[in-house]
Amino acid sequence: MQSILQKWRSPASNRVTANPEQHLLEANSNIRELIEDTNIPASVRAELSVEFDEIESISTKLRRGEIHIAAFGRVGVGKSSLLNALLQKEAFSTSPLHGETRYEHRADWQSLSDGHVVLIDTPGIDELDGDEREQLARRISRRADVTLMVCEADLTDSEFQALQQLCAAQRKVLLVLNKTDRYTAWECELLLNQLGMRCEGLLHPDNILAVSADPRPETLVRVDESGRESETTRARRPETTDLRNRLWSILEKDGQTLAALNAAIFASELDEKIATRIVAARKTVAEKIIRNYCIGKGLLVALNPVPVTDLLAAAGGDIAMVIHLGEVYGFKLSRTEASKLLLTISAQLIALMGAYWGMNLVSSALKTVSAGLSTTLTAAAQGSLAWYATYLTGKMAQTWFSKGKSWGSSGPRKTARTLLATLDRDSIIRTAREDITSRLKNG
Repeated sequence: MQSILQKWRSPASNRVTANPEQHLLEANSNIRELIEDTNIPASVRAELSVEFDEIESISTKLRRGEIHIAAFGRVGVGKSSLLNALLQKEAFSTSPLHGETRYEHRADWQSLSDGHVVLIDTPGIDELDGDEREQLARRISRRADVTLMVCEADLTDSEFQALQQLCAAQRKVLLVLNKTDRYTAWECELLLNQLGMRCEGLLHPDNILAVSADPRPETLVRVDESGRESETTRARRPETTDLRNRLWSILEKDGQTLAALNAAIFASELDEKIATRIVAARKTVAEKIIRNYCIGKGLLVALNPVPVTDLLAAAGGDIAMVIHLGEVYGFKLSRTEASKLLLTISAQLIALMGAYWGMNLVSSALKTVSAGLSTTLTAAAQGSLAWYATYLTGKMAQTWFSKGKSWGSSGPRKTARTLLATLDRDSIIRTAREDITSRLKNG
């Protein structure tokens, strides 16, 4: 299945610069297709409920024409103050106490010609006992179209790792050095140069900016006529001009492009998670099916005193198992197709497991000679061998289905050899014998 991101980047839809509005529609259409895919099992949807809720919100965001800018960073670096400074009003709560922002907060900023910008405040990423808030902050920043990574000095190791993760996720990131009113002009320049060198290869120099979102009051010294000095303070205006200009340059040029790309990236990540969960779910179901057929075939062979009937019943059970496994992986096989696959598998196993078939025939002969009197002695042994053979057949068929009805480059012989090399035959047969013996006694 072609991923959402592959569709977004395919030549047929690579027209975002010429027609970003059309591309937004295409991105949302692909997302809706993923959300409404009836082939996704309910169990997988339940496991990924948080991700499905997030992608639903992204779809709503695209329909509304919103572009999201999220502030991200450690506690106390001034994320809320920065957003207030951009808004030029107190929309986000600030406090001298760390951890004021506990949940996601939003505020509309300004409108573009074809949409509007939403600012999002996030909890700090390094709070004590704040793991849930940190995860929330990371989720918000992942689905934001532009992330402002806010710091107040040189980056700590945790900040740098967070920045690397954001950049690796192909999101638009700006590194914002806040609280520059604490530094002299020379110190501020030195810090910016240091950040630029550390982030070389991660961020373009134009995307590393300095601001003073909530500058400390300026101290003024007054001297009266008698020469006595007195101090007063005067509030200073926030300084966010460079950041504001850079943001609007990005938004006016690439705002809708960023929204579409970010949606495609998030959807592609969800697409991969769904595929992984489906593979795991199919594997779990397939293992249960194989085990059930192992039990059924082992008991049937153990309890049936007529050797020829043993073999016929075993073959019929294997065909049914192959058909059942095919349904798990989305393939509907006829009995003829299942029989052909079973012949291919059996040929490889017979070639590699002559010893098994020799033991099977010996057990079968014992039944015939004793006219059934020795069945109790040979039943568990023969049943456990039938169990083992069914297990191998099921695992071979499962491999073939999981590769899209193909043996891949290995071929059936190498697949069988690899399977036999990785399984603990003695352990499987011992488990089978114990299970069959227990059932025979209780039956």
